[in-house]
Amino acid sequence: MSSHMDNLADRGHHGHDHHDDHDDDGASHGTMKSYVTGFVLAAILTAIPFWLVMDRVFESSRTTALVILAFAMVQIVVHLVYFLHMDTKSESGWNMLALIFTLVLVVITLSGSIWIMYHLNSNMMPMSIHDMRKMP
Repeated sequence: MSSHMDNLADRGHHGHDHHDDHDDDGASHGTMKSYVTGFVLAAILTAIPFWLVMDRVFESSRTTALVILAFAMVQIVVHLVYFLHMDTKSESGWNMLALIFTLVLVVITLSGSIWIMYHLNSNMMPMSIHDMRKMP
């Protein structure tokens, strides 16, 4: 046991034979080309919705909002892939599984909240100020 400790002390490493000071778990760390590609895509995906709103391309504001939401979803994917390096290969897919689980929880929470608020609003008794004065 002491000879093992002496070997470690002689190497000047704490048990690491061939590792540098950083951990490399096999995850991709992006290149300059991928960062530039991500930046250009993000800029384009920001400029197009800006143009749609400023030039009032669509007559309906509902259509404009839906198109902007679609561009926002695509931009989220661009950020996840090019800047956060999320893919099915990183950490054996656990990052992607955690992201999908989080998205499912967010969708359930938001849709449930909207559903409850809609039904509360439609089931509330409509009263005006004049109707309240007539109440006993």
